[in-house]
Amino acid sequence: MSTPIRASSILPGHREDIELHTADGLRLVGELARPADREPAATLVCFHPLPTHGGMMDSHVLRKAAWRLPALADLAVLRFNTRGTSSLRGTSEGAFDGAVGERFDVAAAIEYAEFAELPKIWLLGWSFGTDLILKYGCDPAIEGAVLLSPPLRFSGPDDLATWAESGKPLTALVPEFDDYLRPAEARERFAAIPQAEVVGVDGAKHLWVGDAETALDEVVRRVNPAVPVPLPTTWDGPMEAGDVSAYADRTVASFADTPVPGPAQDRAG
Repeated sequence: MSTPIRASSILPGHREDIELHTADGLRLVGELARPADREPAATLVCFHPLPTHGGMMDSHVLRKAAWRLPALADLAVLRFNTRGTSSLRGTSEGAFDGAVGERFDVAAAIEYAEFAELPKIWLLGWSFGTDLILKYGCDPAIEGAVLLSPPLRFSGPDDLATWAESGKPLTALVPEFDDYLRPAEARERFAAIPQAEVVGVDGAKHLWVGDAETALDEVVRRVNPAVPVPLPTTWDGPMEAGDVSAYADRTVASFADTPVPGPAQDRAG
């Protein structure tokens, strides 16, 4: 009997806690999720929203990616907390550094995926995470990147030029009602990258509340095009339920102008 896939649904997969080690000596906590009974076809390395305003490896779109995509799309999903960021998984060492020291976090995540021999590494960023990808993610080891709600706040023209020169595929999923960068302006800004694809998502907002499935469909369409989309909304087989209650406040209040309740973390910046 088919069971609806809900926000708390955890589909079968092999999940393990991991640690990343940065070149400047920090230990970052994370998780690697893989398909349960086969090798992954491709890999997502995920970069979360702004940690000073609720962003973390469990931000809802990234959490749903890790809980669903190994089973639905044959993807490995690596997510982690950048420096100074907390979630139920734990707190990464260091402190938020305004997209400066985080260059080492990006490198550590890509290196981990390489050393683990994960296939076809794609980067998936959301908000602040997109700036980290644009600034530091254009690495020879990666296939390309997908950006959710890119604000282009910390990244600049030189970063866009680096991606343009690389020729690597880059897709920006831009909500119609985004708080920072909407589709028309995004198309103008990303015109600096000839191969960039800007996809406006009708009705969506920066937080992707109610539109996570649309985002995941568009990610899968590019990272593993062999998988039909839209992805299934029901599942025939075993399913667990995760605890999403711990993050209710942080999900809806992320990106607000004031810090939000949640697990203790450094809120510098």
